[in-house]
Amino acid sequence: MNYIKKIRENKPLIYNIMNEVASNFSTNGIIALGASVSVSNTPKEAEEIANNAKVVVLNLGTLSEERAEALLLAGKAANKAGVPVILDPIAIGATTFRTNVIYDILSSIKLAAICGNASEIAVLGDALEKTTSPDSNIEKNDPKLAEIVARKYETIVIATGEVDVITDGIQTTLCKNGHPMLQNITASGCLLTSVIGAFISVADNNIYEASVKATVGYGIAAELAMKKAEGPGMFLPRFLDELYFLRDDVINQKKIVSSNV
Repeated sequence: MNYIKKIRENKPLIYNIMNEVASNFSTNGIIALGASVSVSNTPKEAEEIANNAKVVVLNLGTLSEERAEALLLAGKAANKAGVPVILDPIAIGATTFRTNVIYDILSSIKLAAICGNASEIAVLGDALEKTTSPDSNIEKNDPKLAEIVARKYETIVIATGEVDVITDGIQTTLCKNGHPMLQNITASGCLLTSVIGAFISVADNNIYEASVKATVGYGIAAELAMKKAEGPGMFLPRFLDELYFLRDDVINQKKIVSSNV
């Protein structure tokens, strides 16, 4: 499937409940890709927006009690409406409040995908007690942990790291596209989750393939951006440009993946 072409033709609405740090970058990235975006963190309109969206992204950054309520309301409304829901479990284990909210979501909302860094996925897989920040402190991204989490929650898991892991618990793809500069800008993981959401929104139920293509495309955009940039200040606008110009045929040509399928 030509995911980017379909995104640009249909302009699906991506509903993000998202932290303030990431909202500007993520919104610009989604628009550059060709989708539409709504960012609202109030419980008073969470259900209504979720009903009208093509995908709902639950981002746990800068969490508050009001935002926690909005996350749960939006996720449950999306489930009732048949709208895919994606969870970004930022810094799970860092605090009791944050961890409880994440597990409330996991126990009450059916997720199309979970996207987190290697440390966050390790916490969900009971291999790590906690994370202390949104940055991963695990050097090796173990596919087996991602597979455990995928089977446990019956969902697609995208675990990011030097090598990204995408799995449904049975089939697993390793993606080697990307650039270390993504670690030097804030909210790169948040935008990736939203980009995966955009691909899933047009996936015709092939969520696994959509997640792979989104992760690969995101990494390729970073690679191309760094050919024109010297540091993080120049990388940011170049990266948005590469998302804007990204094409399905480029993803197919430049992908560096291995799979057990």
